[in-house]
Amino acid sequence: MMFWQNKTVVVAGGAGFIGQHLVQALLNANAHVHVIDNYSTGHTLEVQPRHPHQLTQQQHDICDPATVPHADVIFNLASPASPLHYQSDPIQTWKTNLLGTMHMLDHVLACEGTLVQASTSEVYGDPLSHPQKETDWGNVNPIGPRACYDESKRAAETLLIDAVRTKGADIRIARIFNTYGPGMGVSDGRAIPNFAAQASEGKPITIHGDGTQTRSFCHVSDTVAALLRLGMVADAKGEVVNIGNPSEVTILEIAELVNALFGNKSEILFTPRPIDDPQRRCPDISKARRLLGWTPQTTFKDGILTLYQSDRASLRV
Repeated sequence: MMFWQNKTVVVAGGAGFIGQHLVQALLNANAHVHVIDNYSTGHTLEVQPRHPHQLTQQQHDICDPATVPHADVIFNLASPASPLHYQSDPIQTWKTNLLGTMHMLDHVLACEGTLVQASTSEVYGDPLSHPQKETDWGNVNPIGPRACYDESKRAAETLLIDAVRTKGADIRIARIFNTYGPGMGVSDGRAIPNFAAQASEGKPITIHGDGTQTRSFCHVSDTVAALLRLGMVADAKGEVVNIGNPSEVTILEIAELVNALFGNKSEILFTPRPIDDPQRRCPDISKARRLLGWTPQTTFKDGILTLYQSDRASLRV
């Protein structure tokens, strides 16, 4: 994409799952990328710049102010996204999503640049409408165990949209739905890497609840393509956009597909369902289609097959 050539781009959380794929895509587009990450849930960067000077790294927690390069665009992906991680230190999750976002906002205002904020489908909570539209207010338990993530992401959206209204800030908010693909951590508590790890070892697959709950999984390559479009389309300024795949599947269907791919004969075990776990989750992506000219290209079965074929090379053990 010519837009990104020679742009200076800061990626907070660039060592995370989506972050690494985004950084690689920016490097491929000849951007100059500066990664900020405290490596609390991320990994050593495994990206390939075309030229060494294209990529710089800074180990830092964005909860604290820092000296950051002047940037044309900032992508703020700095936050744990797995319930296992964000619930393990809920106060830190709050700090990351509120103080961290505030610091990224201050920097983008100083640079007069663009901030692309990674929000989440969790802002919809256990949705009252289906599929979820950007105009939906959400149904979130403000004092539940997931609230540290759900509500801090919602509060970050409020902060940023107020900055659009009062300061004319160039902010774009991506509500990212479930994303999967190479580089996921098998121990992060999310369904697909957990199922793949269990099936590859011939162990029973464990499902929380009865498996009838649905999710809409988007391959990371499609999520990254949408984020890049969100950062470059002029009309996206001040907009909140769902990014996800509207193809809805049950958790049980995923488990059965993974078992079949791995030839796993072990049974499926059902365990108690977590508190406030949503029953249905599916994005309405009409706005993304219209505003960004974007739609997912990878079917769920193709994406899972690719993940299976690369197996341990793509899943971080």
